[in-house]
Amino acid sequence: IDDGLLDDGHSDQVGVLNSPTCYSAHQNGERIERFSRKVFVGGLPPDIDEDEITASFRRFGPLVVDWPHKAESKSYFPPKGYAFLLFQEESSVQALIDACIEEDGKLYLCVSSPTIKDKPVQIRPWNLSDSDFVMDGSQPLDPRKTIFVGGVPRPLRAVELAMIMDRLYGGVCYAGIDTDPELKYPKGAGRVAFSNQQSYIAAISARFVQLQHGDIDKRVEVKPYVLDDQMCDECQGARCGGKFAPFFCANVTCLQYYCEFCWANIHSRAGREFHKPLVKEGADRPRQIHFRWN
Repeated sequence: IDDGLLDDGHSDQVGVLNSPTCYSAHQNGERIERFSRKVFVGGLPPDIDEDEITASFRRFGPLVVDWPHKAESKSYFPPKGYAFLLFQEESSVQALIDACIEEDGKLYLCVSSPTIKDKPVQIRPWNLSDSDFVMDGSQPLDPRKTIFVGGVPRPLRAVELAMIMDRLYGGVCYAGIDTDPELKYPKGAGRVAFSNQQSYIAAISARFVQLQHGDIDKRVEVKPYVLDDQMCDECQGARCGGKFAPFFCANVTCLQYYCEFCWANIHSRAGREFHKPLVKEGADRPRQIHFRWN
């Protein structure tokens, strides 16, 4: 789903608005980072340009305005009515949230353009705690029972991804939303770990899943989560000089890591010649997960 599609149209008719509850947190007198420094803003006036957006939000702190493919385009106007605010300090995001008005769980701030005065635009911050969700802490995380979910809509939280997958396949013990390391904002992908092989196989066999939650209704791709530090399951490194296996076979008759020699050997057999290898993608590198399992 295009981020803008979830927001455009919802921001035009705002009724009675209430002040949001305070989102700030303190520990030993220090502010705790709770939000990504990247904030989505949707439902912008069509004639507002980059400088006017910057001016509208500069009171919260230094920022840069960005939108998809901005560098390649000559436009000074966000083409789809939404943009991203990249703040220098996380405290600016907390100040922005405190200034918002809330309706139906959504945050709004009034912004003016040359032709439109005080238009409520939606402000959608990303709460860092929404990046991970442990559903069953009694189960160890097994990378070989973990799926990669591509094309995850950006508003979707880890808890919602976990609930959807558990409703479909059962046995979910963990879900995570992949975020970029600097701004800690969702990249549009996620991971789900299952506690049993049956649920894992059911999920990867589906290949595509319909994610439905609130405004979100999107078909996403599901595939095994491929690691780059696994030995060949067939030869345990004996035929490849102890190197990590470059290939993973996602066919349910295999579900194994192979070196080049063993892939060719095993997949020359009848019925396996059409299997396609999955290769570790650099952008999908697993994030270190710091959980102490009971």
